[in-house]
Amino acid sequence: MSTQAVQIIDKDAPIFTISVAAGLAGMHPQTLRTYDRLGLVSPKRTRGRGRRYSRRDIARLRLIQRLSQDEGINLNGISRILDMEQTIESLQDQVSVMTRQLAEARAALHAAAQGRVFTAEASGAVHLGRRPVPRPLQLPMRPPAS
Repeated sequence: MSTQAVQIIDKDAPIFTISVAAGLAGMHPQTLRTYDRLGLVSPKRTRGRGRRYSRRDIARLRLIQRLSQDEGINLNGISRILDMEQTIESLQDQVSVMTRQLAEARAALHAAAQGRVFTAEASGAVHLGRRPVPRPLQLPMRPPAS
């Protein structure tokens, strides 16, 4: 399979059987079953209850293996790290959505400012443009009494 073909496949598509996933992750299939039971990785299930792993699952398995073998982190620590990474990813998604919404709001505000704006006074007088809103009088601060 070419690299380009692998890039086209959805990262979350459950396509790899446990034996293929184990081979891709460099692990024994029983290790994948254990990680599934512990909740470190959650593959999708077929109607017959067989596990199907996605590209994202394989990447997660490789990360678990690296953290465990190379960094010496136990499975509880790995679980906490994975939870924090998921939280960070979720927050990054929220920031992206809010950034887009802010840009859209700014664009709408800018577009509205380019058009004609009329203001009306309580007396019924209409003016082209916006009248500045008077700000409350700011009194200077007095030095504290000695």
